[in-house]
Amino acid sequence: MTKTIAEFLEENGKLTYTNVGVSMMPLLRQGKDLFTIEKNNGQRYKKGDVVLFARGSSRYVLHRIIKVLPDEYVILGDNCVSCERGIKDSDIHGKMISFVRNGKEHSVTEKRYRVYTALVLFFNPVRVFFKRIWIKFKHLVKKLLRRA
Repeated sequence: MTKTIAEFLEENGKLTYTNVGVSMMPLLRQGKDLFTIEKNNGQRYKKGDVVLFARGSSRYVLHRIIKVLPDEYVILGDNCVSCERGIKDSDIHGKMISFVRNGKEHSVTEKRYRVYTALVLFFNPVRVFFKRIWIKFKHLVKKLLRRA
């Protein structure tokens, strides 16, 4: 029987996995980069942590915490425009502790990573604003091209 990610983390404490999807670009590239998750030991997470959480009963998502509230988190992928609200501690299975890019492992405690995280959090509102405009522009162009 195949174990779920949650079961594997519970049994082994850590999981290294290949990134799937584009929601955490440019930090993690689809099919190229690996990330390591350490299981949740009951601690509260902090703003900037990249966490693996359950969306529904069988889908796992790796996104960044952008706001910590008393009973929940607001989470957003580095390449996304829509926040996920209402994520509880019980939904989170673990936190990213490192990633491998171009064969080199990087810890989330490295200065370069911490600077990257600070920049992502600082520029997030501006990035989301301009990305939404870009998406609307692309849809408008497609619509106009279909009419032509």
